[in-house]
Amino acid sequence: MDASRSRRRPRRRSPFTTMSAPPALSPIVAHVRKHLPEPLPSQSARPPLFVAIQGPQGSGKTFLTEHAAAALRAGTSEYAPLRVATLSIDDLYLSHEGLVALAEAHPANGLLHGRGQPGTHDIALGLETLRRLKHINDADSGSQGPVMIPSFDKSQYNGEGDRVPEAEWTAVEGPLDIVLFEGWCVGFCPQSRAEIEQRIRKTPTGLESAFDMSKYRLEDVLEVNTLLADYVEWWHMFDLFVQIAPEQTSPYVHIYQWRLQQEHAMKAKNGGKGMSDEQVKAFVDRYIPGYHFFGHGIRVGGIDPRTEALVVLPWLQKDSGGNASGNGKLLRVTIGEDRELLEAEAQ
Repeated sequence: MDASRSRRRPRRRSPFTTMSAPPALSPIVAHVRKHLPEPLPSQSARPPLFVAIQGPQGSGKTFLTEHAAAALRAGTSEYAPLRVATLSIDDLYLSHEGLVALAEAHPANGLLHGRGQPGTHDIALGLETLRRLKHINDADSGSQGPVMIPSFDKSQYNGEGDRVPEAEWTAVEGPLDIVLFEGWCVGFCPQSRAEIEQRIRKTPTGLESAFDMSKYRLEDVLEVNTLLADYVEWWHMFDLFVQIAPEQTSPYVHIYQWRLQQEHAMKAKNGGKGMSDEQVKAFVDRYIPGYHFFGHGIRVGGIDPRTEALVVLPWLQKDSGGNASGNGKLLRVTIGEDRELLEAEAQ
């Protein structure tokens, strides 16, 4: 069976899947092809190339991931067709029961009440899924059956969401050349207490009159910071990183606009079912602390609060001073308010 096809439940589609491929697609596909191993995993026992794709809500990361997978599968006169599997961090949320238990265990921490922030995903399930995908080209992988990709239904429990039954998960069989893993907080890194204390005193750029940082207690952010340290084991499995980023002059303002457009597009198709504009703002507000405190870790790494050890990610390297810097495996794709490509730079 071709790994690009689901044997069971169809994968969720983005509201933008009917649109033509954006200019940002070309540098992403080129970045992946540049780093493909030789010979390809499907011709050897090498593991597939793991590519992480991060972008904020509404930026089109799911749309770009779908189109990148399609372009890589199709091939060109210059490039052979590739076997590609995709996975979203949204499908690795805790079950509804697990989300309720997490909230009950942290009654005063609103960041952990409902899905979204680091700490609300099933670390063990994600690690098992990624490890099985990593070894899908091993000689004995066929005897273990297909890798089952989890799925999460956000409409369950009045929008709180729940994991769908395993019988409805997506089956992926090898061999694979590439695994694309996308999500809003992919690559976020835990930081030192001093760094968090410094950032909690600052309002995110451009939101000085629209966002109340005082709603968030230092101890709440530090709890999420500790939970985020468990994700680093996921990040260390990736070979390449693609960051889809808004302009640095107005990073968060664009996120609100994009997510609002996304909701309007969905409501136009389903008869108006969805969140009001005010509800969309409140929804995005819950995610802003994640970007503000941890998002820069994609480019600089971080500190494990449990051990105080440096976290250096696979797409970064240490310079002579011990600081993290790019090694050419991080592609930063900057897009404008209309999601137009402004810059694509490997770092």
